[in-house]
Amino acid sequence: MNKVKNFLEKNAFNSFVSSLVAILIGLLFGFIILLISNPSQAFAGIMTILSGGVSGGMKGIGQTLYSATPIIMTGLSVGFAFKTGLFNIGTPGQFIMGAFAAVYVGVEWTFLPPVVHCLVALLASCIVGGLWAFTPGALKAYRNVNEVISSIMMNYIGMYFANYLVLNTIYDKLRNQSLPPAPSAVMPKMGLDILFDGSSVNSGIFVAVIAVVVMYIVLEKTTFGFELKACGLNSSASKYAGINEKRNIILSMVIAGALAGLGGGLLFLAGSGKHIEVVDVLASEGFNGIPVALLGLNNPIGILFSALFIAHITMGGFYAQLLNFSSEIIGIIIASIIYFSAFALMFKGVIAKVVKKIGGKKNG
Repeated sequence: MNKVKNFLEKNAFNSFVSSLVAILIGLLFGFIILLISNPSQAFAGIMTILSGGVSGGMKGIGQTLYSATPIIMTGLSVGFAFKTGLFNIGTPGQFIMGAFAAVYVGVEWTFLPPVVHCLVALLASCIVGGLWAFTPGALKAYRNVNEVISSIMMNYIGMYFANYLVLNTIYDKLRNQSLPPAPSAVMPKMGLDILFDGSSVNSGIFVAVIAVVVMYIVLEKTTFGFELKACGLNSSASKYAGINEKRNIILSMVIAGALAGLGGGLLFLAGSGKHIEVVDVLASEGFNGIPVALLGLNNPIGILFSALFIAHITMGGFYAQLLNFSSEIIGIIIASIIYFSAFALMFKGVIAKVVKKIGGKKNG
C-alpha cells in the first residue's frame, strides 16, 4: 500500500514539475522575443504578461474566466480521449458544430421558457458535437482508420457545413455572421456581472468546472472509466477481459465530441456579442484545447488549471500592447508558451529519470 502511495506521489510531483518546466521555458523564449523587439520595455512587458488579467482589475479577471471557459471544455475533450488511447484532434469541428446547434436553438426556438431555452440549447450543442465525433470513432472501431486523420478531415467538413447552415438558417446579411440568440437562451450571469463589472463572464464557467469534476469522477472512480482507460492502455488485454473495445472507442469519441460541442455552446450563448462568423477559418478554441490538455497532462483537474493559465497569459498579452508591443509580437509570445507547454509529457519522462537517479544516489 505504501509503495502504491509513494508511486502516486512521485508521479504527481513529476507531472507538476514537468508542466512548470515547460511553462518556464516558454516564458524565457517569450522574454527573448521581447528583448529583440523592444529591449527598454522587455522586462515590463514580460511582467505584464505574467500579471495576466489581474492587470485589468476585476474586469480583467472576469475576462480571463470568460476566455478560459471554452478551452476548459475543448481541453477536457482532448484529455478524455487521450486517457482512453485516442487522439481527438477534431475538436475545432466538434466545437463549431456544437456552437451552431446552440445558436440555432437560441435563435429559432423562442417558444421555450427562459431557463429551459438555455438548457435545451446547451443540450443541443452536446448532442451535435457528440454526433460529429461519432464518424471518426466508428471508423477507428470498425475499420481501424487513424482517428487523427479522420478527425482532421471532419474539422474542415464541420467548418464549411457550419458556414452553409448559418447562411441558410440564422444569417445576418449585414454583418456576415449568425443572428444573436434570444435573451431567453443567453447564459445567466448569476451576479458575476456585478462582481466582475464590465466583463463578459457568466455562469458558463460554473458549467465548465462541473464538467471537470464529472469527468474526473468518471475516469477515476467508475467502472466505466476504468474500462475506457483499459482499452486505451492495452486493447488486447481488455478484449481478453471481456471488455467491448469497439463500443468503448465509439463512446470515448462521442463523449469527447460532446464536451467540445458544449464548449461551443457556452461561448456563443454568453451574450457577449460573440457570433459565428462565416469565414474559412477553423475555430482556434478547438486547437487551443490540445496544448491545454498536454499542459494539464490529460488530468481533468490539471486541464482546469492549465486552461486558466493560458487564458491568464493571453489577457496579459492583450494588456502588454499598451507598452507599444504589436499584437503580432504578443501573439508569437503566447504561441511560444503554448508550444513549449506541449513538451510537458516529454519533460515528465526526463524529470522521472533525474528523480530516480537522485533517489538511487541517496539510497546508495
